[in-house]
Amino acid sequence: MKKIYISLFVLSAFTFTGCADDYLDVKQTETISTNDIELFNNDNGAKTFVTSIYSKFLDWDMSSFGWIGLASITSDDADKGSTPSDTGTDKDVLDALTYNASNPSAESTFNANYDGINRCNQALAILPKLDKADPALRERLMAEAKFLRAFMYFTLVKCYGGVPIVDHVSSIPLSAEDKAMQLTRKTTAEVYAFIEKDLTEAAAVLPNKSQYADAEKARASKGAAYALLAKVSLYQKKWQNVVDNCNQVTGYIISPDYAKMFRLEGENDGESIFEINGNGAVPARGIQGYSNTQGVRDAWGWGFNQPSQSLVNAYEAGDVRKDATIIFRGTTLYDGRVIPVISEDDPNPRYNYKAYSSAYTSAWETDANIKYLRYAEVLLMKAEALNELGQTSEAIPLLNIIRHRAGLGDTPATSQAAVRTAIYKERRVELAFEFDRFFDLVRTGQAKDAFAADGKVFTVGKNEVFPIPASFILISEGMSSQNPGYN
Repeated sequence: MKKIYISLFVLSAFTFTGCADDYLDVKQTETISTNDIELFNNDNGAKTFVTSIYSKFLDWDMSSFGWIGLASITSDDADKGSTPSDTGTDKDVLDALTYNASNPSAESTFNANYDGINRCNQALAILPKLDKADPALRERLMAEAKFLRAFMYFTLVKCYGGVPIVDHVSSIPLSAEDKAMQLTRKTTAEVYAFIEKDLTEAAAVLPNKSQYADAEKARASKGAAYALLAKVSLYQKKWQNVVDNCNQVTGYIISPDYAKMFRLEGENDGESIFEINGNGAVPARGIQGYSNTQGVRDAWGWGFNQPSQSLVNAYEAGDVRKDATIIFRGTTLYDGRVIPVISEDDPNPRYNYKAYSSAYTSAWETDANIKYLRYAEVLLMKAEALNELGQTSEAIPLLNIIRHRAGLGDTPATSQAAVRTAIYKERRVELAFEFDRFFDLVRTGQAKDAFAADGKVFTVGKNEVFPIPASFILISEGMSSQNPGYN
């Protein structure tokens, strides 16, 4: 039985998972039943339930190899990398857009996010019972859980379209209603409505980022909830909602140095709205395999998720973001590390700089973070929405703020159509390797032409979403069907 269907949970030292889980090996002697909630009926105990949700983002199946393959290698920003004989299990078919419903990356991403959602639901069920914990803290923690649940559902709806909405811990024994909840796909519109509800409720409670102590800057904030609401609206083309939610994201700045944002010194900086925190120091955790799988092959890494020539060509002359995003063979990195040249016909001439860790270069768990929401994207989302609303003259200055930070001049675009194209291009080079490009191509209708230019066949009516895992369809007892075109 998979994680999505588990309704009885246990708490271990670092993670929160199903006791009948066949993905994680959790020994009963190392767990404490959550039925004994009195053990957690205090401030620190309450925090544990939400900390376990954040910790899920450090797992291999959530943020590492499978997700990199699904959301990055599929795009025209990246090629598989490594060597032709090293398929990376399924990274070759992801790169070629020839995957099927048995694809392991599609399955692991699906299961990992539902594992995280289960942790959210468990926290939301137990936190109200912890009457010895500070009431204000409990309210904040519940808001964080709702934000994180919305974040994971946004990942699911972008990847698969409509999915089951599992909004509470199921009954024991499993009722017919809860079984249907777990196994029945909802429509895309219903999933988006659920996400919006969670984020709206979270935004009403969460503090501003500035109100958190330095040690808690990576926690979900009011700005994060509104920024994600803006992005959810962007994907639905609710243009005025995009503008309104972007206007609620306050207290952030555009960091003056683009490259430094992706180094240790730039973690949770003034531009950062929400990022996944990794720490390579023992016993703290980093994202499992995140830097290593994308690291320089024959030096310290596997060499997957290689920046494409198409991405290199997308940068204008003088754009500082190119060298801050891409590691080129034969160059010296900011910390003095020299990247060796293997041969003139090296199959891996480029690497993802944003995944690089200077202090834990070859470690399996490094201190590299994933920046999922930045203020620069808020400005670009607002610019896109204003332009679509016919307010092009108001959109252009926002676009230029981003260009100026990159060392570029004002955009030459003036018409609505030209500004639209300029914004799309700016999103590509600004947000490269931050897991947006594939989904941007789909939502803007550029996918077929963009992939054709990259030598790939994007099948309209199929490749907009990934397949629902065949394992889920098999056990859904006819309550859910596969996405079109997959078998």
